Amino acid sequence: MHRAFEILKEFFGYTSFKEGQYEVIKNILNKRDTFVILPTGAGKSICYQIPAMILDGVTIVISPLISLMKDQVDSMRSVGIPAAFINSTLSLDEIAEITNEAKVGKFKIIYIAPERLKSENFIKLLSGIDISQIAIDEAHCVSQWGHDFRQSYRDIQGFVNKLKVRPIVTAFTATATKEVMEDSIRLLGLINPYIYIGSFNRENLNITVYKEEDKLEKTKDIIREREEDSGIIYCASRKEVDGLYEYLKDRGFSVGKYHAGLSDEDKNYFQEEFLYDNFLIMVATNAFGMGIDKSNVRYVIHFTIPKNLESYYQEIGRGGRDGEICGCYLLYSRDDIRRQEYIINTSSILNRREIELKKLQAMVNFCESEECYRAFLLKYFGEINIRPYCNNCSNCLKNENLNDITIETQKILSCIYRTKGKYGEAVIIDILRGVSGPKIQEYELNKLSTYGIMKEYSAKSIKDIIRELISQGYLNRKDGTYSMVKLNEKSLNVLKGKEHVIALLNFNKVICLDEELFKKLRILRKDLARRENVKPYIIFSDATLIEIVNNLPTSREALLEIRGVGKNKVEKYGAFVLSIIRNYKKES
Repeated sequence: MHRAFEILKEFFGYTSFKEGQYEVIKNILNKRDTFVILPTGAGKSICYQIPAMILDGVTIVISPLISLMKDQVDSMRSVGIPAAFINSTLSLDEIAEITNEAKVGKFKIIYIAPERLKSENFIKLLSGIDISQIAIDEAHCVSQWGHDFRQSYRDIQGFVNKLKVRPIVTAFTATATKEVMEDSIRLLGLINPYIYIGSFNRENLNITVYKEEDKLEKTKDIIREREEDSGIIYCASRKEVDGLYEYLKDRGFSVGKYHAGLSDEDKNYFQEEFLYDNFLIMVATNAFGMGIDKSNVRYVIHFTIPKNLESYYQEIGRGGRDGEICGCYLLYSRDDIRRQEYIINTSSILNRREIELKKLQAMVNFCESEECYRAFLLKYFGEINIRPYCNNCSNCLKNENLNDITIETQKILSCIYRTKGKYGEAVIIDILRGVSGPKIQEYELNKLSTYGIMKEYSAKSIKDIIRELISQGYLNRKDGTYSMVKLNEKSLNVLKGKEHVIALLNFNKVICLDEELFKKLRILRKDLARRENVKPYIIFSDATLIEIVNNLPTSREALLEIRGVGKNKVEKYGAFVLSIIRNYKKES
């Protein structure tokens, strides 16, 4: 495997692999069939390109993207990898020349379209080539349950079986549910495959859904806020692309367009201008984006809802490839549903309609959901142990009842750590609240540093937090018990300050002496949060507001004595808080 690192550095210029790549490459080099799900931008291509350079013979890459094959081959050649493509743009003589050159070892990678596999003559041309690996890109296309079914993909297994020596078969996709993955493995004829499923979670993608708003006005607003950023706007039809392109162009925006109705010359012109930042905005149908590795796309707007969540996730995945924040804006209108239903009913083959309509319904459920959008997507793709709140999608940000309970969590986890997981919830709660019960005395638990550190909390509040931590996967139940808990890897991340815990828990942790003043301070906090476009708890936690109510500070110095109020917050918000208190006292 040392050679894999040498090739990574020599040809691609990297010194380390992205998550999952090394494991996949290792299994392919051990001559094991492989099925890989890695989200857009996670580096699927390297997973078959590096083995192609190490294995004897040629790797055949089956790809549906005829329009991008030349770009892919140019990219390979630019780093020194001998590659070619075979598709309908070549003459029979050109195809014969490529296959003859492949027989004498001129190429390591050849891209072909799946439609080629129907031709017995083409299969004969390949018969003299030493094929070491067949890599299938967009592998979900073989399954009728996938979002982009291609009949030609059903010929792949038969093609493999006709070869004199069966090569390693590897399959790659960015989006597949468990059902689609299992169906694809069966239909491609993979033998005992190594399966790698990368996380779909891209934390730098911030999702916002706008419902029943003026789409043109909202699109203009988003673009104007990001005047110097590159962005992609996806539309459902060519007509919609043309209309939006002219609308934005007439208003002076730097914009290009892309759809299948344009000539190859125009498509290439707009694509190149966008890639070189000569146009900042690309208005396009879903025909644009596959294989486009533009790292600095800072926003993706869906002017119309996509037909399914798989397409949606692929398309927003084209933003923020460099790891920087990308705003993902979906403009949702119920009129879009009827349009997409019409497209499905008029363009899909009969036995696909029911599947596509079911996927469209999942897309609608996503748009209309009140839960965290990121959690919804991750659950759809089968991930487990998902945080129910991401705190950076529009549903999380508008939920005023979400609280940051990281500090409380650290106290509870620290107590469990210091007691070595020997006691149940009731004893842990007593330790935290400073209750002097029989077990506390017997085992001298009152000498722990965590004894009494949550004395202002009710037993129910602490119990609710523990239940929430178990629900979110920050604590595990001990096997065979109903009250014993233990730490896990996520617990340690919180204790080390690497992860925040957000929860929908609305409890008062201390007694509030004046509910009316507390209500006024909450209104102030909400106004400040709206002005700064942040969550209310980022301004002040409920616990901080209650302490302000109970202590009634009358100066900036006194305000600094309140827990959770630092110098910066006094400078930004102190005058507002003190004004509320002064006016309230006068009214009283």
